[in-house]
Amino acid sequence: MEVKMDEAALRDFLRRDFTQVADDFDFVEIAPPFVTMALTASDKHLRPGGTVSGPSMFALADVCAYFCILSVLGPVALAVTTNCAIDFMRKPAPGRLLCRMELLKLGRALAVCEGRLFAEAEPDRPVARASLTYSIPPGQSERPRTA
Repeated sequence: MEVKMDEAALRDFLRRDFTQVADDFDFVEIAPPFVTMALTASDKHLRPGGTVSGPSMFALADVCAYFCILSVLGPVALAVTTNCAIDFMRKPAPGRLLCRMELLKLGRALAVCEGRLFAEAEPDRPVARASLTYSIPPGQSERPRTA
């Protein structure tokens, strides 16, 4: 799969267009169809009891899926989430949480991704699984598609 945006381009896009969350997320690996991103869960991401909140895990999955799509689509700011299903399987402790997202399909109108979230210290114990579909704006379809 051809890379349209490398790590530097994705990082610049995140910092320029999503300043409100740019400091929350880090790129770990960009190897389309996979992108791995991290969230270092601080106090603002925790629920009572010291576990990472569901909204924080959702945000990591959503941002990771978005940049997974942009890595092969290019800088399309108006690609938007149209569906998300997330299964929370374990309570993650505070610290670095990773999401490894795979782009399963990139069509003219929709892109479908699936990923797993896990604590960096326990990569074989997923804490959540997410499936996301994004709407691709009209006129952005002149690119090769995945199966």
